[in-house]
Amino acid sequence: MNLGPKDMITKKLLDAQEMVRDYEMFSKHTEDNELARMFKNFAEESGLQAQELQRMADRYRRD
Repeated sequence: MNLGPKDMITKKLLDAQEMVRDYEMFSKHTEDNELARMFKNFAEESGLQAQELQRMADRYRRD
């Protein structure tokens, strides 16, 4: 697979956004408070990655 930078960013942005959705859903569908907190933290971390990837995607769209 030979992807350019824009394609790599787009692919990983979509992956990160999906991870946020998954982790948030998991955190809401468990009775285990510790597990719910862990998933919520993972969602926040994935959200930060998605924000950074979005920033880079916006930069590549301007160039």
